[in-house]
Amino acid sequence: MGQRTPLYDLHLALGAKMVDFGGWDMPLHYGSQVEEHHEVRRDCGVFDVSHMTVVDVSGSQAKAYLQHLLANDIERLQSIGKALYSPMLNEQGGVVDDLLVYLMDAGYRVVSNASTRDKDLAWMRLQSVDFDVQLQERSELAMLAIQGPHARSKTAELVTSSRANLIQSLKPFEGQPDGDWFIARTGYTGEDGLEIILPAEQVVAFLNDLVGAGISPIGLGARDTLRLEAGLNLYGQDMDESVTPLVANMAWTIAWEPASRGFIGRSALLKQKVEGVSAKLVGLVLEERGVLRAHQVVRVEGIGEGEITSGSFSPTLGKSIALARVPAATSERAEVEIRGKWYPVRVVKPSFVRNGKALI
Repeated sequence: MGQRTPLYDLHLALGAKMVDFGGWDMPLHYGSQVEEHHEVRRDCGVFDVSHMTVVDVSGSQAKAYLQHLLANDIERLQSIGKALYSPMLNEQGGVVDDLLVYLMDAGYRVVSNASTRDKDLAWMRLQSVDFDVQLQERSELAMLAIQGPHARSKTAELVTSSRANLIQSLKPFEGQPDGDWFIARTGYTGEDGLEIILPAEQVVAFLNDLVGAGISPIGLGARDTLRLEAGLNLYGQDMDESVTPLVANMAWTIAWEPASRGFIGRSALLKQKVEGVSAKLVGLVLEERGVLRAHQVVRVEGIGEGEITSGSFSPTLGKSIALARVPAATSERAEVEIRGKWYPVRVVKPSFVRNGKALI
């Protein structure tokens, strides 16, 4: 038996097929993964993401600590509530995890992945020893993501007037507290929407309200196809501790300036940048029938080979798509080996669908 969120029994009551995900018992789907995917793209749906790790960072050197810990620059958070996406690197420049940081009144809130919880906390604590900083894991909190073009308007109808006003006023990549709730306009689907952190004892009633209002519960299956269509990396597949942001389509998350900021992994990344990267993460589109899957071999004629890191059928596009790490010289065409046969694929920018619209 894995770890369970406060919503485990409700998932079962809603007919969820439960699976292990990073040591957690989580819903894969509630009947149809494809229908759930379309529901988010066309209307909205709600995900249980209470397994995510929430850590509040405070203390007189909280900013200096995060400037050291993260590849992106925490100084970019110039107003309360603003969010920053950043990788957390090891000394070799590999990705320990990717996370969101919010500037709060009393410090910062870090939200990172569930499967990396123990590793992340150990790394964060290890790096904190030279700083006047306190790390508080908020395991008493739960988290829901309501995603889709109608997510904000439908959610606003179900909450207090102050929370409704906050939901309507939030800018993208911003989060603000209202009482014991923290409401952010962020997500992992390529759609507009919300991520709401709230006390665990309140989450069952709130999810019941959402589902009762016709907002469909969505499982991990659709969550994966939605994030893949959006070109969003999944930790453990598209990047990990052996992969640097420079070869994971995450170079934009590295803040090189100011040059004096010595974040963990900087020297290794500079060396790789100077020497030149040998690989890159791209998008692939299979124009023929078939399904692209992780670990399938990608062949680029006259250049070399790579590998699919994430692949699936795209319900929105009606064809198979993938993220793949390929030789840096790869241009517009490649081939993928599927069950012993080679199929041509188109190489595209690693983002396929955003806000319900095809980008390829």
